[in-house]
Amino acid sequence: MKWYFVAFLLTVLTSSQGILTTLSQTNGKYKYDYATVPFLAEVFKLIVSSVFLWRECKNSHPPKMTTDWKTVRLFPIPSVIYLVHNNVQFATLMYVDTSTYQIMGNLKIVTTGILFRLFLKKKLSNLQWMAIILLAVGTTTSQVKGCGEASCDSLFSAPIQGYMLGILSACLSALAGVYTEFLMKKNNDSLYWQNVQLYTFGAIFNMARLAFDDFRAEFESGPWWQRLFNGYSITTWMVVLNLGSSGLLVSWIMKYADNIVKVYSTSMAMLLTMVLSVFLFSFKPTLQLFLGIIICMMSLHMYFAPPSTLVSLPPTVGSDPESLVTSPVDHKTDS
Repeated sequence: MKWYFVAFLLTVLTSSQGILTTLSQTNGKYKYDYATVPFLAEVFKLIVSSVFLWRECKNSHPPKMTTDWKTVRLFPIPSVIYLVHNNVQFATLMYVDTSTYQIMGNLKIVTTGILFRLFLKKKLSNLQWMAIILLAVGTTTSQVKGCGEASCDSLFSAPIQGYMLGILSACLSALAGVYTEFLMKKNNDSLYWQNVQLYTFGAIFNMARLAFDDFRAEFESGPWWQRLFNGYSITTWMVVLNLGSSGLLVSWIMKYADNIVKVYSTSMAMLLTMVLSVFLFSFKPTLQLFLGIIICMMSLHMYFAPPSTLVSLPPTVGSDPESLVTSPVDHKTDS
């Protein structure tokens, strides 16, 4: 399967996630416990990966599966990073508004590139660095509202704690992605075996979060397993399946492509969501949205296109002796 086809699917599914989540609301509120959605998505990914792993094990050439503790103990770490990241997100929103948080979230595009270079030792060309920065600029431009609006002033009026937490959130998000790619490419183990390990710990940590929420609320609504499917509709199940499918595609990209492909997919998904919202939710398009789309498309071409299509270099003088042409010089005598 080609990576760009998987990246396209991820873009579509990620874009659909926000739309389906909005459609799952009733009068602007959730009738279900939204914390159960990530848990069920992890269970879905675990089941799908287990089925594919079982099919691989039935083949004449069984898949490679590393089971030593030194390797297995590395797989809970992404879940721990995401758990810390989620708490930092909530802390950040205590100091900044939603639009400012979304704009600061684009820092993860640049931090992913930096960690991609530092930890995975992947060298990026100057053109690719420029493309990554352009992508961050494009996504930010699409989210900035008109400067006559109050939100434009709030972007630069948040406390310093908000900006520091926003930077930390971007770094944690990038770290989780880069570390997951490191795990997936650490050895030649089966993708589905690696997924089973990742999603087992993911399900355990999400279950622990549900139990902690119950404990904090003093079990006012009863234990989480009794209300697991309360308020679920067809749209809610579509949210769960969409989120789970997106996670499976991300793991494929981490194994066979890289983090930068994922960053481009999710960034393009955000722009696609804005465009679709124009037709679905009467969202008014802005000049900033169109400019952001143009900048992101330029960035996409700049990063993935062969350098020869971006820069046309003149032929080196003297490389071909036949290319040297002697031009006659007319010597005029002064009369």
